Amino acid sequence: MQNKDINLFTVLILCAAMLIWASSFIALKIAMQDIGPLSVIFGRMILASLCFVFFIKKFLKIQFQKKDIKYIVLMAIFEPCLYFIFESYALLNTTAGQAGMITSMMPLITAVGAGVLLKELISRQLIVGSMLAVIGAIWLSLDAVSSQTAPNPMFGNLLEFLAMVCGAGYTIAIRHLSNNFSALFLTAAQSFIGAIFFLPFAIYEFNTMEFNPTSDSLLSILYLGVIVTLGGYGLFNYAVSRTHASTAASYVNLIPVFTVVLAYLFLNETLSTTQIYASFLILFGVFITQIPQGLKTKLVQSQYSVNFLRRKTRVHKKK
Repeated sequence: MQNKDINLFTVLILCAAMLIWASSFIALKIAMQDIGPLSVIFGRMILASLCFVFFIKKFLKIQFQKKDIKYIVLMAIFEPCLYFIFESYALLNTTAGQAGMITSMMPLITAVGAGVLLKELISRQLIVGSMLAVIGAIWLSLDAVSSQTAPNPMFGNLLEFLAMVCGAGYTIAIRHLSNNFSALFLTAAQSFIGAIFFLPFAIYEFNTMEFNPTSDSLLSILYLGVIVTLGGYGLFNYAVSRTHASTAASYVNLIPVFTVVLAYLFLNETLSTTQIYASFLILFGVFITQIPQGLKTKLVQSQYSVNFLRRKTRVHKKK
């Protein structure tokens, strides 16, 4: 039986996967400077689909049931279809750094959605953490200043939030599929359906918008389609095979941090002092929701012990 305790190599693999996924915001921003947003997504989907062509024979052997098809379609509607429509237009209106911070709210939205739709337990810490994260997101948006690359940051952040709602819907839908289908097949299905869905939008943009691709925009699309889709996916799934899924999933919270750093390095984006405080409030809200129950109990017990010792010390001093 393989040891599931995380080691330094697995940590580095997970960090690399999160860094690649965070870089997708930067690549999208660069690509959309010269090419229509939905054309960029189509290019990403078609390139990813071509990477999965080698697995078609394997996919054709998979046995489907009617309910599986329903959930596959539902999964694809949420992501990539609606998800990337919201996210691409979000990045036309806000900065990559702010959008990256909004993504940290997806685990909260997923947990709330699972509680409402799947009747899973909604804990008090989830409610408190969600409220703090939402307040932080509103604070982040209200303090945002319009610029040439982020003309309407509040609207863009709202669209990114809607993208996270779609991401949560995708996560809930995929729970019904993950027991019967591999992550490789589900990722391929998303790419194939996404390429078909975004094709008419790409044709429309090609006929109605200026199409002036540069080497930077084309390389960004290539990076999104191959490195982000396959590289991020491959590294993350390799890491999951070497540690617990819950441990690997917790590293997703590195994405907003990496996004802010990459946006500063490649796009010269900065956050104001107030926005930094708002970002910390979002991350703190997420952190609260992810404290394990056992750890919370230990923290409470530890605090109780400290208070007890303080009282005992005071009593002895009085004596």
